[in-house]
Amino acid sequence: MQTLEFTADPQAAGQRLDRFLADACDSMTRSALQNLIDQGAAVVNGQPAPKRYKVRVGDCVAITIPDPRPLEAQPQNIPLDIVYEDTHLIVVNKPKGMVVHPAPGNPDGTLVNALLYHCAGGLSGIGGAIRPGIVHRIDKDTSGLLVVAKDDATHQGLAEQMSVHSIHRVYHAVVYGNLKEDSGTVEKPIGRDPRDRKKMAVTELHSRYACTHWRVLERFGNFTYIACRLETGRTHQIRVHMASIGHPLAGDAVYGPRSVIQSLNGQCLHAKELGFVHPITGEHLQFDSPLPPYFTAFLNRLRKG
Repeated sequence: MQTLEFTADPQAAGQRLDRFLADACDSMTRSALQNLIDQGAAVVNGQPAPKRYKVRVGDCVAITIPDPRPLEAQPQNIPLDIVYEDTHLIVVNKPKGMVVHPAPGNPDGTLVNALLYHCAGGLSGIGGAIRPGIVHRIDKDTSGLLVVAKDDATHQGLAEQMSVHSIHRVYHAVVYGNLKEDSGTVEKPIGRDPRDRKKMAVTELHSRYACTHWRVLERFGNFTYIACRLETGRTHQIRVHMASIGHPLAGDAVYGPRSVIQSLNGQCLHAKELGFVHPITGEHLQFDSPLPPYFTAFLNRLRKG
């Protein structure tokens, strides 16, 4: 097990303990942290504290992370599009329609199942029994690049880069409508939709800072082809941010119009560029994934009018 320690700065003052730790520990979900807090794993200034405790400036917060449980996800021989691999990490190009890790309703056939087979179980344990090696995720219907850690030191190093927003991530998307400007920034907090807990939303309630930079690549009148660079990596960030400015992603059945584009089978979104510093070697790695067939086919349809 390991113990992580943090000191609360003025920006954290007034936050609940579980939210403070969720912001500090990007590699763990808030629900997982809440369970640990309930078990007495978190202390503030040396004393156990409940998850509802409001953090004060200067508080010394420590949480003990238990050793990972034995893996529960099972290896499956599923083909992978491997972009890069060494003894510490692997970069894959995830196809549209593949879930990243097992979850209710998707117990197998996921990227994790495929990785466990390919790596013979050699993935980091920080993500837990269901998400071994997973440092960051992309939605089932989003295609593109994903980096996965094979050992805990690499996982921790990548998670730290995620927490300070130094990992380069650019997504390509097609959105509804004609954006007035050639580029812009959406800087709005994202949290659970108060009216629908299955969705995310721009909200001040129990939310986290989120920032998306976008630029126009091509215009089609009723649609616009854009590139989005992420400063943060909140759940459904691009989908929520673009919908919040009146330009939801084409094919997005959750945040877009009710009449979706059936041929896309989900949002038109591709994780195209990924760059980071290798946590072990210190080398800067940069990858670019070509647009998949579903994306180029839709662009060609738009170009033909």
